[in-house]
Amino acid sequence: MKHSEKIGISFGTTSAIITTLGLMVGLHSGTHSFIAVVGGVLTIAIADAFSDALGIHISEESENVHTTKEIWEAAFYTFLSKFLVALTFIVPLLVFELNSAVLINIIWGLLLLSALSFRIGKENKKFGVVVEHLIVAIIVISVAHVVGDLIYNFFEAI
Repeated sequence: MKHSEKIGISFGTTSAIITTLGLMVGLHSGTHSFIAVVGGVLTIAIADAFSDALGIHISEESENVHTTKEIWEAAFYTFLSKFLVALTFIVPLLVFELNSAVLINIIWGLLLLSALSFRIGKENKKFGVVVEHLIVAIIVISVAHVVGDLIYNFFEAI
């Protein structure tokens, strides 16, 4: 796999998992609204995918070691992977009740992140990254849930 593909797919997939789970869990605990959660996931799939693609484009450009083609490939693969992976979180939301769908998506996201992390760990002979990445994901999910609860409780009291 070329450097630009590896960078784009690894970054886009990781960002899709972490950002989508964090937003989805936070919106769910903060609003308990199906429309808010689905809208948030779709927004991540589109707007954040473009944002991350531009971020990778600028990051790769700033290194001044990649060709213009490699830079655009990295941006394209970032967008594509972020967009497609984020969209996978819509399916459980459309099939299951909201609480169940969020739980299913958490499991799905952690499985995807584990698989990606395992591949990276295997390639680099550093399997500790799997646990490291899962811990970070669980922290993000937990903080998003607590913040969502705090927002819900604050605005419910007003």
